[in-house]
Amino acid sequence: MMVMLSLLAAGCGGQEAQKGSKDGEFVIVTSFYPMYIDVLNITDGVEGVKVVNMTKPQTGCLHDYQLTTEDLKTLESADAFVVNGGGMESFLDKVTSQQKNLKIIDASKSDKINFLKDGDEENPHVWLSVTYAIEQVKAITSQLCEADPAHEKQYRDNAMAYVEKLMNLREEMHGELDNLPNKDIVTFHEAFPYLAKEFRLNIVSVVEREPGTEPSPKELEELIAQVKALPVKVLFAEPQYSPVAAETIARETGAKLYQLDPVVTGEAKPEAKDAYLNTMRENMKVLKEALQ
Repeated sequence: MMVMLSLLAAGCGGQEAQKGSKDGEFVIVTSFYPMYIDVLNITDGVEGVKVVNMTKPQTGCLHDYQLTTEDLKTLESADAFVVNGGGMESFLDKVTSQQKNLKIIDASKSDKINFLKDGDEENPHVWLSVTYAIEQVKAITSQLCEADPAHEKQYRDNAMAYVEKLMNLREEMHGELDNLPNKDIVTFHEAFPYLAKEFRLNIVSVVEREPGTEPSPKELEELIAQVKALPVKVLFAEPQYSPVAAETIARETGAKLYQLDPVVTGEAKPEAKDAYLNTMRENMKVLKEALQ
């Protein structure tokens, strides 16, 4: 553990911080909830730093998110914009073309994060691997130290404390999930391959490959057949999306319907600091119950 934490301490440069907002605050805007949680932990208790989450609580993953006038106004006052990367923020080119001096902090800028593919595209849901969530915290911290070296020590200390919590979470989840008797799952959309890979689960099928696009009658028929063939018939919907298609499959197969939360929605409040830890523990309990 100490080796990983000491690696986190390295790589914070001494470049000058950007100009900052009019009242002297260093303003960090995050693209969506998982990034907000990370930055809250990294900046916890740091005076003169303000963290703003750009998207509203009801916004899930940013697959087809369209920037609003309000978003652009929020970014105008930002010193740094923390994004997940990996193609999650499809609007990023628009941001960089309009805000040429804005420091973009890419949470997935790590040679230890290996993207899985959805067809020809990279799957950007890397934070659902606890190991990759740790790498994202480290990547954000390193780049944030470069953007705002005045607070380098506090950022680094906070990040090390949060990484330790994440490492404990990972150990706990492995202890609960590694030896489950059943490993086959059907998920709602393509959010969970990283979680599945880390905890040796097998995603048999996905209900909605494009969120908000219900399966065709033929796809529905194939899904029903796949679920019927499972030794333990369970489906995992998500709280951010309508469960209609999953409910239809459950009704046709007698499968039990559970919820897995990809940790993408929540209120932008200080209490969100523990949201990833709490939600992933809830996901662990759900998986353990469903796959016994």
